[in-house]
Amino acid sequence: MTDRTDSLPPAVILSGGRSSRMGEAKALLAFGPARLVDHVAARIAPQVSDLFINANDPSIRLTGIDAFADGISGFRGPLAGIHAALAHIRDARPGASHVFVLPVDCPFFPRDIVRRLSDALTAPSDISLAASGGRMHPVLGLWPVSLMDPLAAWLADPPTLKVRAFLDGRPVRITDYPMVETALGPLDPFFNVNIPADLDRARRLLDEVKP
Repeated sequence: MTDRTDSLPPAVILSGGRSSRMGEAKALLAFGPARLVDHVAARIAPQVSDLFINANDPSIRLTGIDAFADGISGFRGPLAGIHAALAHIRDARPGASHVFVLPVDCPFFPRDIVRRLSDALTAPSDISLAASGGRMHPVLGLWPVSLMDPLAAWLADPPTLKVRAFLDGRPVRITDYPMVETALGPLDPFFNVNIPADLDRARRLLDEVKP
């Protein structure tokens, strides 16, 4: 799927969360020479055709990346951000079959993630996700734009807001990644920065896991 540049999917960085455990907007945290959102954007940009950010906080939407807020009122968690991503790409990039979504708090995702998840697709309706340490990461992967309407219907009257529940019964392709060895010990490549201690660890790892 990604053999040619014009077949690369667009990507959306999900940054619509409340960052309640961190106490401040994760996207704007100082990380290396810039901010966390800048680091994530620089790491994913070579792998995709276009880059956008989903953010409900106006300060995050001033990062120099084309941005949009959730289209569904009320805080509905990651599913609302994924829905907003699918809706935006359907209008902005009508030829795209999938959009690569990733959270802003995942600074060390693999540099080949889009290619490998694209290679795992077998049909236009497939959802292609990463896994590590025996755990699937549903908020990081390729989602088909065709799921926008089913996801909107789910969010209109959700039995739950858990992403895995929405995925039940749908065609999901999983690509597993091993831990990365570092001087600070094994690193899950999908390590999330959720609390200040995570941020401290990520900053220490930054010199080893280059952007």
